[in-house]
Amino acid sequence: MKSIHQRVAAIVFAFASALLSISPVNAQSSDGYNSLMDGASLDSWNIIGNANWNIGKGMIESNKPTGFLVSTKSYKNFIIRAEFWAESNTNSGIFIRCQDPNKVTAATSYEVNIWDTRPGQEYSTGAIVDVAKVNPIHKAGGRWNTMEIVANGSQLKVSMNGAVTVDVKDSKFADGPIALQSAGGTIKFRKLEIKPI
Repeated sequence: MKSIHQRVAAIVFAFASALLSISPVNAQSSDGYNSLMDGASLDSWNIIGNANWNIGKGMIESNKPTGFLVSTKSYKNFIIRAEFWAESNTNSGIFIRCQDPNKVTAATSYEVNIWDTRPGQEYSTGAIVDVAKVNPIHKAGGRWNTMEIVANGSQLKVSMNGAVTVDVKDSKFADGPIALQSAGGTIKFRKLEIKPI
């Protein structure tokens, strides 16, 4: 007959083993967010194009255009929280509700832009290209930034470093995968998490 210490040890071991079997990509935080990156692999993403996506030190990084990482899952209503670093001339973005996961464009998804030097500054960093202009202009180059994207039905809202950049209604796209863009300059993501709403 096992002692109480042996039974407790067995329970602790079983619990620890169960925790270790949970992938960080699917692990849910206490506030309901699921990580979309594990810092070690691209298992939850499809690679489109020629960008050189690198994984390491808990980050996803690219400094060679042009391409996308496209999530293997589709999402409808959600909040995304991201932390990213970009150069002042980086051309990147987070695309949501992509309609064609093999050909990602601003015409077939919502492109939340990361591009400080974009010609036509009204759709630069923090804007939703061709949907919602940013005012005032926000600059992200040369530092870590936070971005929050809310997509709830037709309501789309973007915040950069705690300040709302756009808040608009648009109903063109209802759901679809998420895509990260590399179109010039260095882009790094060290946090990318999502919560269904």
